[in-house]
Amino acid sequence: MTDERASGETGGESHQPDDQAAEADDETAEETEDEREDDRLTLADFHDASQEAGRPVLTAAAVARTLEIPSEKARDALADLAGRGDVERLSVETDPVVWYPSELEDLTDRERVVVFPKRREVIVDRPDQFTRAQLSQFAHLADGNGEQGYRYVVRPEDIWQAPHDSFDTLARTMRQALGQRSEALEDWVHSQWDRAHQFRLTTHEEGYTVLEAKSPEIMGNVARQKLDEEHVHAPISDTEDWVREGSEAAIKRLLYEAGYPVQDHRDLESGEDLPIDLEISLRDYQRTWVDRFAEGGEGVFVGPPGSGKTIAAMGAMAHVGGETLVLVPSRDLARQWADAIEEYTSLEPHQIGQYHGGRKQVRPVTIATYQIAGMDRHRSLFDDREWGLVVFDECQHVPSDVYRRSTHLQSRHRLGLSASPIREDDRQTEIFTLVGPPIGTDWEALFEAGFVAEPELEIRYVPWGDEGQRNAYASADGQERYRIAAKNRGKVDDVRYLLSAHPDAKALVFVDYLEQGRDLAAALDVPFLSGETPHHERRRLLEEFRRNERDLLVISRVGDEGIDLPTADLAIVASGLGGSRRQGTQRAGRTMRPAGGALVYVLATRGTREEDFARKQLQHLGRKGMTIREQTVETSGESDGSDADE
Repeated sequence: MTDERASGETGGESHQPDDQAAEADDETAEETEDEREDDRLTLADFHDASQEAGRPVLTAAAVARTLEIPSEKARDALADLAGRGDVERLSVETDPVVWYPSELEDLTDRERVVVFPKRREVIVDRPDQFTRAQLSQFAHLADGNGEQGYRYVVRPEDIWQAPHDSFDTLARTMRQALGQRSEALEDWVHSQWDRAHQFRLTTHEEGYTVLEAKSPEIMGNVARQKLDEEHVHAPISDTEDWVREGSEAAIKRLLYEAGYPVQDHRDLESGEDLPIDLEISLRDYQRTWVDRFAEGGEGVFVGPPGSGKTIAAMGAMAHVGGETLVLVPSRDLARQWADAIEEYTSLEPHQIGQYHGGRKQVRPVTIATYQIAGMDRHRSLFDDREWGLVVFDECQHVPSDVYRRSTHLQSRHRLGLSASPIREDDRQTEIFTLVGPPIGTDWEALFEAGFVAEPELEIRYVPWGDEGQRNAYASADGQERYRIAAKNRGKVDDVRYLLSAHPDAKALVFVDYLEQGRDLAAALDVPFLSGETPHHERRRLLEEFRRNERDLLVISRVGDEGIDLPTADLAIVASGLGGSRRQGTQRAGRTMRPAGGALVYVLATRGTREEDFARKQLQHLGRKGMTIREQTVETSGESDGSDADE
């Protein structure tokens, strides 16, 4: 080895001539001491170069090439890092001097943030809690499995609902999260911020609603192109239109779809005062949800089942302090809400009413079903009362034609709750125009903090249990093929096997078909809970399950939403894979509670379309941070021992 290489020089390189070095010194002499300090190579810069090169050991020439700095500067900077103990250097017989971090594990342990401005994506490896919290204010967690980093996407709606009073404060949050300034991304975010402040609804002094635009151009080129006499009576000025009563929601939806969310500043009635004290402490993230809601007066709490959205909603009720209407999909859920409000708030039973097929009570806090609230003969009861807050539970239903009639009920504050605000008809944006913007915490953060147990999800590919069914599947087509595969009798044996493998578990077995549910219930000698089960019987079975007097139930789609089973620690999905992604979330969510050890098994008939349905239905859960395994069952109840993590 030559002395040149031992001293840190790379092969084929030489020092600059003295006059060039002197010229360089003259050029840098004008820099201030602070500028020289900022220009100094850091260990983070070395890591950036290392990631770009794809290896942890680099030559000075590689560092210079990757960071686009002169070789001489790279050599001096590396020597400076070595002097501080950040990197080590190693002389190799046939190669130049190479450099590597003093703590190699730092390469894998450190947080790294990479921004892709054109795609409006941010990839974060090992993000800490602060970074996650900052990112959640302007970006959507699109993939949280952690294997290839956490992928955040900055969407228009994320900027439109960002909890900031000015673009400058939003930009400051972005720079804190990204650790850098991305000028291209900030320019796009600024344009979206401006879009979100072009229109607003206000109340005229004479009581009617006015649509205001920031300029005559935006009113003429956007609003008056999208709206017609069905929505507005007539122009008031170049920037104002007189809104027809009852068309506010439609206006907000149309302009939202055009890329211009409307700020709702109407003077809506707030109802009678109703002091409410919350008699349970909110977790930090729940408090953040309530604070975000309080800033805008509307929103949708988005979080996994078991994250306490109902408790957070009661926190919002306490903040509003007014009469409240809670809309729910089922009478079972209405009863659960009434019990929870009585238990966790200062309200007395006589202040809480239920309005559905079983009861007809309108009180300061009323829990009603969507169907009842949307019926003409009942709506006047709700319209005549001035509500300070309307809560839309399981608000992913709101865009449907039956449920959206309930959104015509106006109040100063509107709050939605949903574990999975996605719809197979792609109308989920209507949720946020009809109710409010999304407010939530990424699921992975709740898993790591221990607030919600991450269930283990396993897709099991089950063989046919009946040759006749296999032949029928082969000769069938369309929906009939799916039905035959879903009702594969081989699943009965696998359900038995899984239950025997977890003898102490409290288990739920989900099915989509009544005939299959009855057969499974008979084979297991347990009750089958379906829509045909009388309400009093359904309530009794669920109470027995909660009190640990019963440890196994077979449940139809009635269990997908509106039933709280907090002690379930094992779920087996025997059929239902052709359902929605939301259904997959709800069924997996029956095990998402603070207690650990939750398991979810999804059974799919091997070699059929159920395999694809299973993967597609659960893939969005994988993106939220859950680990999903796949297992092939060779014979009834036995696996081949191999699994693959998605």
